[in-house]
Parts: sequence; C-alpha cells; structure tokens
Amino acid sequence: MNPGMLSMAFKAKIESSELKLKIARAVFASFMIVLSSSLACAVDVQHTVDKVLVIKHERTLQLLSHGQPVKTYKVALGTEPIGPKGSQGDHRTPEGTYVLDSRNAHSQFYKSIHISYPNHQDKAHAASAHVSPGGDVFIHGLPNGYGAIGAAHRLRDWTDGCIAVTDTEMDEIWSLVRNGTTIEIKP
Repeated sequence: MNPGMLSMAFKAKIESSELKLKIARAVFASFMIVLSSSLACAVDVQHTVDKVLVIKHERTLQLLSHGQPVKTYKVALGTEPIGPKGSQGDHRTPEGTYVLDSRNAHSQFYKSIHISYPNHQDKAHAASAHVSPGGDVFIHGLPNGYGAIGAAHRLRDWTDGCIAVTDTEMDEIWSLVRNGTTIEIKP
C-alpha cells in the first residue's frame, strides 16, 4: 500500500471516529435534557399539590394542583363507610374539610399523615348528641409487616375510620403532600 493511500485511510478512520464522538455527545445531551425535564416535572408536582380530595363513594383519594387532579389513588375506608363520622368508635371516615397537620414515620401503620378531625362542626354535632367525636384519623399505609398485601387491601373497607393506601402509594403521598395541605372528604 502506498503512503498516500495509507494516509487517506487513516484520515477517513479519524473522521469516522470524530463523527461517532459527535453522535455520542448529541445522544448524551438529548438524554440529559430528557432526564432534567423529567426531574423538573417531579419537583414541580411536589411543590404544586395544594389540596387532597377524598370521594368516599368512589373510594378515591386525589392530589390536586390548582383544582386539577395530579394523581389518583384507590383507598380503603372505615368499616362503616356510609355517612359522616359522628362519634368515637363508630368506624366511619369523617366528611368535611380538614387540614393534614402532622406526620408519623414510625406509626403502627406504614407511615401516617394526621387529619385534623374533629373540626368545629364535628365537635358541635357530637356535643349535641352527648358523645365524644373521636379523633386519631389518618391517611396511612398498611399495618407494619403486612405491606405484601398491596392493593388487595382494598377488597373491603377495614380501617377504624382512616383512609388507607398501599405502602408504595403512601411513600408517594408522603413526598408530594406537605403539612398544612387542605383535605376535603366528600360522601
């Protein structure tokens, strides 16, 4: 092979390597753009959930941002799901507007977020009936050690009046909803 042809073959190989490098850089840049926009969307959702809506007859919990659903979960409720909570021990899930005011990462369930039940109306209603309104109402995961049950927990309402989701769903709600967020529970 003459030196001129060898030089041309070498030059073509270098140009081919440079082209491959340019393509690799372009693919990497595209990947980084997609990744960063995905992360930006996740962060944006985290900062925009401004209300939680539970619709008892649908067994759904929705995370809302400016009135629009961001995420919807299927839930289990208290064992007496029809009607508002009226007294301690009635196994009903409250109905009304409350605040998610605290959280417990070490509860008897897989994480729990406290619902500020009873509100003033609930207290007045219970007082007129000469009963305690109860309390300790939460959004929570499954009982500790029972996470493997997963979505099957929704086959029947089983809580004492709380709103239950799977452990994976509880992790997501925990990360997206801040203390002080309003929760509205509808019939």
